[in-house]
Amino acid sequence: MKTIKLNNGIEMPQIGYGVYQVSPDECERCVSDALKTGYRMIDTAQAYHNEEGVGRAVKNSGINRSDIFIVSKVWISNYGYEKAKASIDDSLRKLQTDYIDLMLLHQPFCDRYGAYRALEDAYREGKLRAIGVSNFYPDHFIDLASNVDIVPAVNQVETHVFNQQTEAQKIMEEFGTHIMSWGPLAEGRNNLFSNETLTKTGNSHGKSVAQIALRWLIQRGVIIIPKSVHIERMEQNLDIFNFELTDEEMAEIATLDTGKSLFFDHHDAETTKLFMSWR
Repeated sequence: MKTIKLNNGIEMPQIGYGVYQVSPDECERCVSDALKTGYRMIDTAQAYHNEEGVGRAVKNSGINRSDIFIVSKVWISNYGYEKAKASIDDSLRKLQTDYIDLMLLHQPFCDRYGAYRALEDAYREGKLRAIGVSNFYPDHFIDLASNVDIVPAVNQVETHVFNQQTEAQKIMEEFGTHIMSWGPLAEGRNNLFSNETLTKTGNSHGKSVAQIALRWLIQRGVIIIPKSVHIERMEQNLDIFNFELTDEEMAEIATLDTGKSLFFDHHDAETTKLFMSWR
């Protein structure tokens, strides 16, 4: 498994299994399948309401806890120092673990500074091995990263062939922060799975469109967490390390960038109002 070295020296798998929109009832089975397939990084969040399923799957896997990299995220209803601190302990309990490998702030709203200070203190106490943020656009990211003691190790943002985040990635790299993709397959939006460029490239390598889209991100140094509830797709998504895209293929896929979100614009007023209703 290829790994990425974070800014504190911790090694993180570059590909993991994401459980967004995996129901609490199904999560344990899916994570168990992912671990059997070979995934060693699992990405969950307080807002997904399935941390317990992840914890059970990891505990019952027979795999050493130290060999599994767990990522979770603090939700905005738990922002502010004291609430975030308590929520980290709650996540540890649900995940049945003494530490979380990477804990992120899920959104750039509400009292993110108080919540981030709680991450910093939990990191110093050994409850978290690394800390970071999610969905922080460059302005949000620069503001926070410039005013905290521990610079985020990771910023998890929507990143796929149609929203490539190349400029945002450069800014993160200036701070020693790694980019992590949610939605690496764009949830199939914009007709990704029938895209002509990706199909042509896949045919030349004997790979699927999904494998090409994921491989393109891997070669850019992006950390990815593709999700599927089917073990066959889990296997296919992991089978992307036995070929390499050429510079010409990388450049051609780069032309697919629209520079726009297919999901949420975190600078849009209506989006902000929506998140305020979810506090």
